[in-house]
Amino acid sequence: MLIVNITVAPPIGGPKSTGRCMNHGRKSKHNFKVLASEFPAFLPSEVEKIKDPFARKLASRIERLPVHLSLAKTCIMSSCVKPKTQLDMSPLVLLHGFDSSCLEWRYTLPLLEDAGLETWAIDVLGWGFSDLEKLPSCSVASKRDHLYQFWKSYIKRPMTLVGPSLGAAVAIDFVIKYPEAVDKLILIDASVYAEGTGNLAKLPKLVAYAGVSLLKSLPLRLYATSLTFNSLSWSTCFDWANIGRLHCLLPWWEDATVDFMISGGYNVSADIKKVKQKTLIIWGEDDQIIDNKLAVRLHCELPNAIIRQLPDCGHIPHVEKPAAVSKLIKEFVQAECEIAIPSFILS
Repeated sequence: MLIVNITVAPPIGGPKSTGRCMNHGRKSKHNFKVLASEFPAFLPSEVEKIKDPFARKLASRIERLPVHLSLAKTCIMSSCVKPKTQLDMSPLVLLHGFDSSCLEWRYTLPLLEDAGLETWAIDVLGWGFSDLEKLPSCSVASKRDHLYQFWKSYIKRPMTLVGPSLGAAVAIDFVIKYPEAVDKLILIDASVYAEGTGNLAKLPKLVAYAGVSLLKSLPLRLYATSLTFNSLSWSTCFDWANIGRLHCLLPWWEDATVDFMISGGYNVSADIKKVKQKTLIIWGEDDQIIDNKLAVRLHCELPNAIIRQLPDCGHIPHVEKPAAVSKLIKEFVQAECEIAIPSFILS
């Protein structure tokens, strides 16, 4: 795709899929229909055209919560999916990849909730469906501050932070600055070795805007989706492309994306060895976007990590293999819950 030196996940799927992920082994109790009138008013009207029932259901649950940013001295109505129940155990907080949204979790989040886990899905500042009419900075520092203020306002206790693709860099950057907020880490096909946005940070703004505008074009999204999934029907390919670009239709999306590009992006490779939290690495063995060798490198460099690789799975396991991913997450969280409570909770 257009963005260089940033790992750009395909709109909604992963490489080399056979299209079988549409089943997911879901039970009939999850066969649901969502009427257009049930979508939140702040979503682009194009959400009504989406046919995927899991995407429609999750979209209907998206809401905005006020988050006061300390760096920008402003309040952002921040989009997220709140848990159905709040528990005493460490909550799961799901991030997403570059230029994506919480809809990335439409298949796996219901499984995590079925497993009895308190699960939040949060849109990273600058992407997703937050209200950015005030055009706050969407730099790394601003994204970090936004996540911290969200955590401080609503979650308020150590969490298990889940970062897929570039979301893994978001998670590592966050945990280094705010270790008290994170009990455990889960990194999925992590994009953590890129050196920021590279030369894109030096582009004239006019050129940057021209390039970014291509990212939301339907032809490009259709092309990327068709390349990613060889066995998709035309109707499914079209639907998934629309899901992947839905957040791009908000009026401030281009400004926010350009601001992130020219800010320099994430460069966390030097911080990996500083992470002290227990970490689960999940990796699709057939990831065609990030070399599998980097999974091994990440496992070696993280001081306290385990790795689980998924066969016949590409860059976005939580879309391609939601049952396997939810099982790994559940086992990791439950096993860790049996270990002593971190000392900073007791102090």
